[in-house]
Amino acid sequence: MMAQGILPFRYECEPTASGMTALAGLPPYLELAVVSGLINSIRRHLQVCSGKKQGWTDTQIVMALVLLNVAGGDCVDDLRILEKDDGFTRVLRQVEMHGLRRKERREQEQRWRKERKRAVPSPSAVFRYLAAFDNPAEEAKRADRHAFIPAPNEHLQALGRVNGDFLRFVQRKSPQQEATLDQDTSLVETYKQEALYGYLGDKTYQPMTTYWAEQDMVAHSEFRDGNVPANYQNLRVLKEALAVLPEGVVKVYFRGDTAANQKELLRYCAEGKSERFGVIEFAVGVDVTAEFKRAVAEVEEGEWQPLEREVDGKRVKTEQEWAEVCFVPNWTAYKKDGPTYHYLAIRELLKQAELPGLQTQLPFPSMSFGERQYKVFGLVTNRNIPGDKLIWWHRGRCGKGEEIHKVMKDDLAGGHLPSYRFGANAAWWGMTVFAFNRNSLMKRLVLPEGWSPKRLKAIRFGFINLAGRVISRARQLIIRLSGGHPAYELLIEVRRRMRTLCAIGESILLVAGSP
Repeated sequence: MMAQGILPFRYECEPTASGMTALAGLPPYLELAVVSGLINSIRRHLQVCSGKKQGWTDTQIVMALVLLNVAGGDCVDDLRILEKDDGFTRVLRQVEMHGLRRKERREQEQRWRKERKRAVPSPSAVFRYLAAFDNPAEEAKRADRHAFIPAPNEHLQALGRVNGDFLRFVQRKSPQQEATLDQDTSLVETYKQEALYGYLGDKTYQPMTTYWAEQDMVAHSEFRDGNVPANYQNLRVLKEALAVLPEGVVKVYFRGDTAANQKELLRYCAEGKSERFGVIEFAVGVDVTAEFKRAVAEVEEGEWQPLEREVDGKRVKTEQEWAEVCFVPNWTAYKKDGPTYHYLAIRELLKQAELPGLQTQLPFPSMSFGERQYKVFGLVTNRNIPGDKLIWWHRGRCGKGEEIHKVMKDDLAGGHLPSYRFGANAAWWGMTVFAFNRNSLMKRLVLPEGWSPKRLKAIRFGFINLAGRVISRARQLIIRLSGGHPAYELLIEVRRRMRTLCAIGESILLVAGSP
């Protein structure tokens, strides 16, 4: 035999189907979709395949895309790899028929004119499915060089309702009375010809995501073109996020960067215009304009206070200082009995002074205080808490907002958009939101303590990407790991915890073929 390589080992294919799987830890995510009601929610809301008596169902296609995200696939074509995992596809086929009566099983089998050979949809079937989320009537309204967000069609709206159902399930299992909403946008670079240029000069899309910090969930995410400014229609997006918050939430907080510093949004929060939640306490970044700099310059040197960080129960000084600023924009003083807005400035000494005779344009706002030059940042709030606590509370959003977008774009498939159609890409992004939220629930309420801070890379290595063999015995599938594998006890514990999530009387049947 000709040597395959340098070292003494060879690769060979099994001559027959062996039941081997490289994803022995993926079926618990399928089980979580059942327990959390995702399956029933898809059947109730999504009607892309409604009325079709042949072919794939909404449940089968959506679940295939969610599982593809969790498994690490980042494009539609990766479904071919998932399909070739013989062991996992055996589990998927068996679970699809779980709970179906004999008549329903026959109806499911009759959806195929010929013998069904695939367990997951083909890439071409998925592309056709995603195309149904596009809204051609809205696309025709586009105008050159104008920010425009196409209105979602009924299918795209249904994805939002499915996510709302999931939030209600999470709230029942882990009740939270408060919701701190962090609103942020992120650039998704693309080479699609139809994509528009963002503010950095590259072709991008720019979804706006509203994150619920207490539940570690994406409450709302709107897919946008790259040329849509980050401050475009933020109040509408906030209202839509408030509408999906489940019962039991009685107090809402809001955090945003300078893009959220819009008088309509701040008035809505401060004046209690939300019928359900009343006053929404917020902290939002402030643009360091010439007017704001003049107000900061009037702060006495003795009024600047050191910004301290708490480390191991001790207060440690940072290199920053803060002070309250007497800054009153015209829109905040339009009536005497209006809400009070507090403005804070944060400054940080530049360690390297500007070289004499060299004028440089710094990438951040700066000011000179005497002979020293500082970075300067601003905040506006309606909260009545000490300034240093407010600053640290507001900064809680900064790293987290960037982190969830990084997870959605890099760890999941959100960074690889599949289509030239805007609506199809929006649906693909929605599937990424589903996968993010289900993985968050898995970490917080199902996996044992210590798994919550782990990224998907670590979860795949230690839990999902496990080698196993799927065998059938006494009408039951068995996923067999290698002897003594440390993940065995973990999988048993995860399934035990999952059963506790399903209360008595809740449906846990995966009915993929029913209309």
